Amino acid sequence: MSSVISARYMTWAFERSLVDFAPVHEPVMVEEVLEALRPEKGRFFLDATCGTGGHSLAIAERISSEAVLVSNDWDRSVLEIAKERLLRQNKQIVITNFNFASLNNISAASGIRKFDGVLADLGLSSFQLDDPRRGFSFQSEGILDMRMSDFLSLTARELVNTLSEQELARIISTYGEEKKARRIARAIVKRRAKQPISTTRELAEIIEKLGVRRGRIHPATRTFQALRIAVNDELGNLERFLSNLPQFVAPGARVVIISFHSLEDRLVKRAFKAWAKEKKGRVLFKKPLRPSKEEVSRNPRARSAKLRSFIFESER
Repeated sequence: MSSVISARYMTWAFERSLVDFAPVHEPVMVEEVLEALRPEKGRFFLDATCGTGGHSLAIAERISSEAVLVSNDWDRSVLEIAKERLLRQNKQIVITNFNFASLNNISAASGIRKFDGVLADLGLSSFQLDDPRRGFSFQSEGILDMRMSDFLSLTARELVNTLSEQELARIISTYGEEKKARRIARAIVKRRAKQPISTTRELAEIIEKLGVRRGRIHPATRTFQALRIAVNDELGNLERFLSNLPQFVAPGARVVIISFHSLEDRLVKRAFKAWAKEKKGRVLFKKPLRPSKEEVSRNPRARSAKLRSFIFESER
C-alpha cells in the first residue's frame, strides 16, 4: 500500500544533500521502545518527534498493513531525511511538520483523532548536533543559533548578547542546573561589552577560562543546554504535550517518552503520576529504563536516556 503524505515543506536555510549525512542518527533504545509500545497490536500510532526516522522505521516494520503511522517533527531538515527513508516502506505513513505539543494540528493533518500508541524521543539527533551551522554544540565552530525549527526567530546569539546579567544567570541556573551560573553570566556580559559573542567556540572559551569543570563534563555543557531549552521553549512544549495528550489517545493506548536530562524526566514522571492518581491508567515501569552498557558503548549519546511508559485504561 502506498504511503500517505501530509506535510508542509520548505527548504531549510542551510539544508544539505542527504548524502552528506551518512550514516544517519542511531535511534536510542529501539528494542525497549518496541516492547513498551507494542505497535503490532494497534491501528494508529504517532512518533511525535521522529527526527531522521529511526524509531519510525522500527515501528513501521511492526505495524500491520491496515495500521497508520504518523511521523512528525518540528525540524524540516531532519523531516526531509525521515521522509526519504520512510517512503520506501510498504506501509501507510503520514508525515507532518509541527511542534510535538501541537497535537490538535497533528491530529487534524493526519485525520486521526485517537492514537493507540504515542512515542516522544525528546533528544536531538546526530544530524542536528553534528551540523556546526545549527550551533547546538561547542565541539565545533558555528554560529550561536540553536533553533530546532526555522519557524522560530529568536536565536541563542540574541539571548547571549541582549539579556541582562540577572536573566542570563536565571536561565543558566534554572535550565542548566549550573551552580556557577552567576559567574558565567557575569563573564558573558563582560566579554560582550567589548565585542558581540557570535559563535559556539567563543562562548565555550569564555566558560572554559572560568575553570568551572565538573568531572568529565565539559564546563560549557550545562550553559549550552540551558540556552537551547530557552530558545526552543522545550519545557513549555513538553508541559503542553503532556497536558493535551490524554485527549488524543484511545482506550488502552500506550505512551513512551524518552528524556535526556532531569528537568524533562521530572515533568514526565509528574504527569504519569498524576494520570495514575486520576485513574486514567497505570505506569508500566516503576523506574525508568536505561540503555544497556552495550548500547552506550556503541552509542555514547544514549548514556543519559531514560525511558518511561504509561498505559491508559481500556474501556470497561
